Amino acid sequence: MPPKRRSRTRPERRTRARPNQNTRMKADRKAGAGPGGPPRKAAYSSQRRPPARPGAAAAAIAVAAEEERRLRQRNRLALEEDKPAVERCLEELVFGDVEDNEDALLRRLRGPRVQVQEESGDSEVENEAKDNFLPRKKPVWVDEEDDDEEMVDMMNNRFRKDMMKNVSESKLSKHELQRRLKEEFQHAMGGVPAWVETNKRRTSSTDESEEDEDLLQRTGNFISTSTSLPKGILKMKNCQPANAERPAAARISSVQFHPCAQVIMVAALDNSVSLFQVDGKTNPKIQSIYLEKFPIFKARFSANGEEVLATSTHSKVLYVYDMLAGKLIPVHQVRGLKEKIVRSFEVSPDGSFLLINGVAGYFHLLAMKTKELIGSMKINGRVAATTFSSDSKKVFASSGDGEVYVWDVNSRKCLNRFVDEGSSFGLSIAASRNGQYVACSSNCGVVNIYNQDSCLQETNPKPVKAIMNLVTGVSSLTFNPTTEILAIASEKMKEAVRLVHLPSCTVFSNFPVFKKKNLSLVHTMDFSPRSGYFALGNEKGKAVMYRLHHYSDF
Repeated sequence: MPPKRRSRTRPERRTRARPNQNTRMKADRKAGAGPGGPPRKAAYSSQRRPPARPGAAAAAIAVAAEEERRLRQRNRLALEEDKPAVERCLEELVFGDVEDNEDALLRRLRGPRVQVQEESGDSEVENEAKDNFLPRKKPVWVDEEDDDEEMVDMMNNRFRKDMMKNVSESKLSKHELQRRLKEEFQHAMGGVPAWVETNKRRTSSTDESEEDEDLLQRTGNFISTSTSLPKGILKMKNCQPANAERPAAARISSVQFHPCAQVIMVAALDNSVSLFQVDGKTNPKIQSIYLEKFPIFKARFSANGEEVLATSTHSKVLYVYDMLAGKLIPVHQVRGLKEKIVRSFEVSPDGSFLLINGVAGYFHLLAMKTKELIGSMKINGRVAATTFSSDSKKVFASSGDGEVYVWDVNSRKCLNRFVDEGSSFGLSIAASRNGQYVACSSNCGVVNIYNQDSCLQETNPKPVKAIMNLVTGVSSLTFNPTTEILAIASEKMKEAVRLVHLPSCTVFSNFPVFKKKNLSLVHTMDFSPRSGYFALGNEKGKAVMYRLHHYSDF
C-alpha cells in the first residue's frame, strides 16, 4: 500500500523554536524528504520559494564595494606616480585629503542638498535635478549708499525746470522725477495710451486682433500721403523764377498757368507777353510777344488754352493771340460797346463768355467766340471787381460801396444783393471752383469768406471766417483748383501775402519766409491746374514760383 501523500499546508512554526530542529528541518527540505516519509518530488513551479537571507545579500554588496574601492585606489596610485610633488600638494590644498573616500569630495563640491518633502508630487528625476542646484548664497558685502535715493538737480536743467511746481522742488529723487515725467506724458497724450497698459484686456474682436498681429509681423512703409491738405505748415520749395530766362523790365501785371500744357504765361508793363516751359529748374522760354506802345494791364488764356487775350492800361483795343496759327488779332471796336478804355476783364470757366468791366457801374457780357456784345448789366457805384461762378451761370460783382451783387448770366437779372460785412470799399472778389466759397476783400485788409449758397439766398449773409492777417487793402484773391488754399495779397506792402487753409480758414505759418524777402510787392498770383506750382508776379519784374509738395502733379 503506497504511503499517504503529505498535505501542502505548512505546519505551524513555533516562535523561538529549537535551533537543532529548525536546522534539521531545513536539511531535510534540501534533501527532499518529508518528516517520517520517503523523499518527496520536486515542488511545483507555482509553489513560493523562500526569500534569500538578508545577511548574505548585504555581505555580497559589501564585498563588491570593497573590491571596487581597492581597484579605484590602485588606479589612482598608478596615476599619482606620474604626477610631480608640486601638483599633488596643490590638489591636497584645494580638494583636501580624500584618498580614502572620494564620495566626500563629491559631497563637498555639490554642497548641502535641499530637502524635498515626501508629500510633493515631483518625480524622482525632478527631485534629483533640484538637488543639483546650488543654494542661494548671501552677498558678501552690501553698500549702504545703494539704499539712499539719489537726488536730481531740477534748477540747472532747462527741460526739468518746467516740471517744478514750486521753488522748494529744486531737487527731486529719481522716483519722484519718474512719476513727474509720467504725469507730463499722460497730460500731453490726454491719458494713458493703450500700449502702455501691459495688462489691459483685449476688447477688440478676433478679426481685429488678427489684423494687429499681422501688422506687427510685416515691415514696410505704413505712412501714406493724406488726400486732403493738412493745416499748419505747407511743405513747399522755392524754385527758379518762371521768367528767369527773360526777366521783365517793368512790373508784372499777370501770371497764369496754361489749363492743359505745362506752360506759364508772364505779362508785364514792358509791352511783353512771354511763355515758359515749367520744369522747376531752368524753365526755358518758349516764345515772347512784343506789343508796341501797349503796356499789358491784364492777360489771360482762353478756357481751351488756344488763345491769349490781353488789354492795356490806356487803350480800348483787345488783342487776341492765336497760339495754333501764331497770329496776333487786334479787336479795335466791339459793336455796341461804348467804353473808351478796356482794361479789366474775366473769362468764363466754360469758355463761352467774356466779361468786361466798364465805368459808371457797367459791366458787359460778350460771346467768347465772336467777341460780340450780348448784354450789359449795371450796379450802384463803381465796379471794383467781378468773377464768374464755377458753372459760368452766375456773376459776382463787388462795388466800390462795399456791396456784392449776384447776377444771372442767361437772364441778366440781379438775383441777390448784400453788404460785405465790415467793408466800406471793395477791391477784389473770387469764387472757388467747387462752388462752395466766395471771398471778398476790402481796402482795410479784411477778407471775408462766405458760403456761396448763403450769398444766393440770404439778404444779410454772415461770413464763415474773416481773415485779418493783412493791414492794407487786399488787391488779389485766388483759390487753388482743389479749394484747399486761398491766396490773398496786397500790392501796398512788401511781403504782404498769405496762404489760407480751407476749410479750417487758418493761415499757413511758414509762408512767406520773412528772412528771405524775395516776394516784394505782389500784384498777381495763380496756381497750376493741379496745384503743383504757385506763382506770384511782383513789381521787380520777377515771376516767383514755388513747388507745393503735397500735390504730385502739375
